[in-house]
Amino acid sequence: MKSYITELLSLLLLTVAVPTAAASTPPQLDYQLLDSKKRPADHFTQGLYYDGERWLESSGLYGRSWLAEYTDPGASPVRRKWLASDRFAEGIAVFGERLYLLTYRAGEVQIYRRGDFSLEKTLNYKGEGWGLTSDGKQLIMSNGSDSLVFRDPDTFAVTRTLRVTGGGERWTRLNELEYANGLIWANIWQDPRVIAIDPQNGEVKGVLNLEKLRQDSVRDQWNVDAVANGIAWDQNRKGLWVTGKFWPKLYLIRPHGLGF
Repeated sequence: MKSYITELLSLLLLTVAVPTAAASTPPQLDYQLLDSKKRPADHFTQGLYYDGERWLESSGLYGRSWLAEYTDPGASPVRRKWLASDRFAEGIAVFGERLYLLTYRAGEVQIYRRGDFSLEKTLNYKGEGWGLTSDGKQLIMSNGSDSLVFRDPDTFAVTRTLRVTGGGERWTRLNELEYANGLIWANIWQDPRVIAIDPQNGEVKGVLNLEKLRQDSVRDQWNVDAVANGIAWDQNRKGLWVTGKFWPKLYLIRPHGLGF
């Protein structure tokens, strides 16, 4: 009798465990390519933002970092601000009339007036700065780990930390961020994938693979720096503009699923 009960319990556990494991694996998302735009191939893209009319972009590297605004990615910028040579530009986010720019290892967020790029103030934080976005209430920041940090827009103080999980994989090296359709979309450094993250519990809800776009865009396939990086939500066309470092193109894609 013990043997029968043991076998029955084992069978029940297997029956329950198998669907649970399958359900925990984030779905691989297909996407539709809606549009593409040419741009200069020398942008070391760190942050990207689009409001339906104008583009904002930050480009990194020491001695070469800048913040720019465009009406067309292929045209000369409407305005561009060069950073000091000891500052490495990272992710950007818009909150109201402010534009926030992270720095890589300086522990400094630079806050500009969105309309004219005049510097309003700087605030400090601990650790590295990678990606930045906003859900309309708070700022959301990545630092190269598997966690996202929610911050107060006025003080930049930490309000919440969210660990990203899903599929039994450790999602480290989270990079550029974009909040769209109620989810946080994140590039992963040195990885062609973009993941969609639930902002409430950190669960990965889906995975996009941009490898085909990388191969289409990157001239030198051996360039290890030419990684996917840069996501901007196009609310009018209900899609995501994606690009990468040293990519000469931006691509507008619409994922299949997750509310698109």
